[in-house]
Amino acid sequence: MFTMEENDAKVRIAKRVAAEFVEMAKEKPLYVNLGVGIPTMVGDYVGDSKIYLMAENGMLGVGPAAKPEEEDPERINASRVKVLETAGCSYFDSASAFGMIRGGHVDATVLGAFEVSQDGDIANWIIPNGKQMGVGGAMDLVAGARLVYVAMQHVSKKGAPKLIEKCKLPLTAVGEVDVIVTEYALFRFKNRKMILEEIAPEITLEELKSVTPANYEVSPDLKVMKVD
Repeated sequence: MFTMEENDAKVRIAKRVAAEFVEMAKEKPLYVNLGVGIPTMVGDYVGDSKIYLMAENGMLGVGPAAKPEEEDPERINASRVKVLETAGCSYFDSASAFGMIRGGHVDATVLGAFEVSQDGDIANWIIPNGKQMGVGGAMDLVAGARLVYVAMQHVSKKGAPKLIEKCKLPLTAVGEVDVIVTEYALFRFKNRKMILEEIAPEITLEELKSVTPANYEVSPDLKVMKVD
């Protein structure tokens, strides 16, 4: 089974999600919230398209990660990475940020996850006192954003599948996931059915299934994922 270096996998995932939004933004401007982890890397690859990135800590107009000489310690994204601002960037408090989210003003959100089920359920937090943070704003985001993208590595660091039949961890939301992007594949949910639409060039359908216990259909228009 083909495996990738962790950083290479994260970059591939972020680039593929960014490409999705760049294509969508050809039709109309997009307002996209980026969650913690791989999702914040998407901001490095959207370019100058009409995509306005939001960090729930109070920034609309998030740019790419800043170079050392460009860093401002007070200008950070949700992952606490120092970033640049784009033209027209605005700042506000957390209450206003969640007012935007809960009011349905966000076109899409990109979140990480520990587990996603074949029905589109998502678990992206664990019981407090673990090493990971608690639920944060994820419950608001999955309910308020029009589209929910999950950007995550296909298996855990211990090799456990993340795309499974039923989530075992506490749920963030039921049936809210629209698209999943991993280093191996892109799945899209249609009528709560999980559809494989793209597969990485390095693996076969059989290899993908071996690390994906979730039940899914293979699109008749299955494509090879672009990895440039």
